[in-house]
Amino acid sequence: MSLNLVLGSASPRRKELLQPIADFSIRLADCNEDCTLSDPAQRVMYTAGLKAAAIPLYEGELLLCADTLVYCKGRFLGKPHTPAEAKEMLQFINRCPNYVYTGVCLRSLSNTEFFYALSTVVMDMTEAEIDRYILGGSPMDKAGAYGIQDEDFKGTLTQGSLSNVIGLPVELVKERLQMLGVSTKE
Repeated sequence: MSLNLVLGSASPRRKELLQPIADFSIRLADCNEDCTLSDPAQRVMYTAGLKAAAIPLYEGELLLCADTLVYCKGRFLGKPHTPAEAKEMLQFINRCPNYVYTGVCLRSLSNTEFFYALSTVVMDMTEAEIDRYILGGSPMDKAGAYGIQDEDFKGTLTQGSLSNVIGLPVELVKERLQMLGVSTKE
């Protein structure tokens, strides 16, 4: 019996990344995502689990929740709340390797599992380029205030998966879905 996949995310990027892999429905719930864990990998898996625990699940379903954050020089960088915060984040990570962690929680009624992916990105932008990028509005809904896929963002993936930086480690997710009995697309 194949499990029906449910994506527990409102992220348009996660939806776009998951569509070529499998058919799914979307189900959302609000939850407090506060986490004080100091290890980035543990933090994103914990937060993905908080999201999964807040969403109702039914027989025959597998819920996928994820959380992405950027870690640089001992700091966790989530989504900025203001353009000024976005600018501060971008200036902070500019020309410095930053580590993108995405934690994934897969939950059915009988099982819950967690995994994460890690990628490294180096951004290289001038002050004027950062200002233009922020004016475009793109940083405001992205961890670390950037989207590597954005035309105005100048950064290089130096290690790991591009899809992980965008918000979902597609290769790992597809592998786990197949192992758990979700029908995937070719």
